[in-house]
Amino acid sequence: MSTAPETATTGATAADANDARTGVPDALRAAVDAAKERVAALHAELPRWELVVWTAGNVSERVRVPVEDGSEVGSRDLLVIKPSGVAYDDITPDAMVVCDLDGTLVEGDRSPSSDTAAHAYVYRHMPEVGGVVHTHSTYATAWAARGEAVPCVLTMMADEFGGDIPVGPFALIGDDSIGRGIVETLRESRSPAVLMRNHGPFTIGKDARAAVKAAVMCEEVARTVHISRQLGEPARIAQSDVDSLYARYQNVYGQH
Repeated sequence: MSTAPETATTGATAADANDARTGVPDALRAAVDAAKERVAALHAELPRWELVVWTAGNVSERVRVPVEDGSEVGSRDLLVIKPSGVAYDDITPDAMVVCDLDGTLVEGDRSPSSDTAAHAYVYRHMPEVGGVVHTHSTYATAWAARGEAVPCVLTMMADEFGGDIPVGPFALIGDDSIGRGIVETLRESRSPAVLMRNHGPFTIGKDARAAVKAAVMCEEVARTVHISRQLGEPARIAQSDVDSLYARYQNVYGQH
């Protein structure tokens, strides 16, 4: 998204948003409300970690719908995301909007984020993804402006990203072009982050919290590698060591 106030560019129109529609099935009410609570709380992490300014940035989470009648897995899932152009101080669970995976408004009285089409495309084409985050964090966006991947020169990068943080193609906002670029790039990478050229970072995760963590880590390593370059060219980590570090972090580190 741009740093200017958002306008809706998904299947929902502003008039639709004013309907305050509630198209969430009763069977999903508890799951949707719980997702709204999580997504609203996680939005507060973006300014806390200085990843956004003004109304820029967004967090979404998938709400999985049980498969029925032989329908494709994930085809009826929903997503919870913040409304367009809403200040972070005004974000509450009740302010969240719900869309289907075509980006059409299902519940809410405001237009959804202008990045909803990108989020929805990721969920449609990457069924393992449960959360998506977009920021304009300073250092990661600077790498995106250069169209340059962040090289894997830190053990923390090997742990979290499994290699370089890749660059995705330039894409205009307004349809699913950004989402297509995210999917095409991350399908070929272990990284949960992509730097969309001339735009900024998008991150994915098993849920919204994991995607927020990836956004925080993406900015941290982008900053550190930039500073390192001021002193000279940083040394890459050997691929075999990257693989070893990644496997350990993903499978051994922390509480399981």
